[in-house]
Amino acid sequence: MIFDKLKKFDIVFDSPEVDCPPVFSSGDVVSGRVVLDLSGESRVDSLKLHAEGFAKVHWTESRSAGSSTAYTQNYSDEVEYLNRREVLLQADNGEVTILPAGRHEFPFSFQLPEETLVTSFEGKHGSIRYWVKVKLHRPWATVKKIKKEFTVIEPIDINTPALLAPQAGTKDKMARAWYRNFGQVSVTAKIDRKGYTPGEVIPVFAEFDNSTSRSVVPKAYITQTQTFIARGTMKQKRSVVGTLCGDIVGARSRETWHGRAIKIPPVGPSILQCRIIKVEYMLKVCVDVPGTSKLCLELPLVIGTIPLHPFGSRTSSVSSQYSVNLEWLRMAIPEQPEPPPDYSSVVTEEEA
Repeated sequence: MIFDKLKKFDIVFDSPEVDCPPVFSSGDVVSGRVVLDLSGESRVDSLKLHAEGFAKVHWTESRSAGSSTAYTQNYSDEVEYLNRREVLLQADNGEVTILPAGRHEFPFSFQLPEETLVTSFEGKHGSIRYWVKVKLHRPWATVKKIKKEFTVIEPIDINTPALLAPQAGTKDKMARAWYRNFGQVSVTAKIDRKGYTPGEVIPVFAEFDNSTSRSVVPKAYITQTQTFIARGTMKQKRSVVGTLCGDIVGARSRETWHGRAIKIPPVGPSILQCRIIKVEYMLKVCVDVPGTSKLCLELPLVIGTIPLHPFGSRTSSVSSQYSVNLEWLRMAIPEQPEPPPDYSSVVTEEEA
């Protein structure tokens, strides 16, 4: 039987660099070879390849139908992005093929769809995966299968007008506790653009006006929200991936950030084009007011894959509009920063 004579059965992708897993995008050609290493002459019916790509979500929720009745509700959905089949070996007349002992390589090549694919992703309630599966059929034997995944990264170019646009906002609130007003606190913040890539530093320009009778603490966070959608229901996982803590702002005082730096960690890019899975980022500039809920201003971020061109066409920068020095450019970013806080400590009471 060929099972006993099969020493090696493998899928090898063509890669420009040795020991470097290949990465593809829409329209790219995926190529490689299926390797069979036989210890003796073997009979083969067929060798077939199937390339697939899916976004899939799944989670369960417990429901109560009364004091003594409970049941589990399942939520799942999927979106197909790739479905290609290729016959690598099969005789035209339906006869078996005799393969001599030794190493045999069967090349394959197929083009990914030209329409936009979605970046590979692994999350708590879903995933986006692409793979090649090969089946070896032989007489009087079970089908031998092998599967190997490959990575797809859809380019997000942050050098587009929409992602080069500055993001700014203002928010205020009246600090209250037990029917007592402590005064108003406000935050105004601005960043020079919406799009960034992992490893970049975001200079945060902000002003914190504390008109209360208490000291407050300004902070900034980069948050990631994973959204999974199935049957009209949404499941989310939120986390803090970066944090920046400012100095205490005393009662009836004002504090200004002239480009305080917060670094983007090595996170995956934004996923915005998938119907059932989304990955979104936000910069939250917050003020902790003791005894009352947090004030948070949200500025949207898009994490891209194509970095800013050295001589970009930006015509408006934060530094020119704020007319401040750029001491923040020389600020050292800790190589091993403290772990970020839990998301629950970042959200305001209204968001929770």
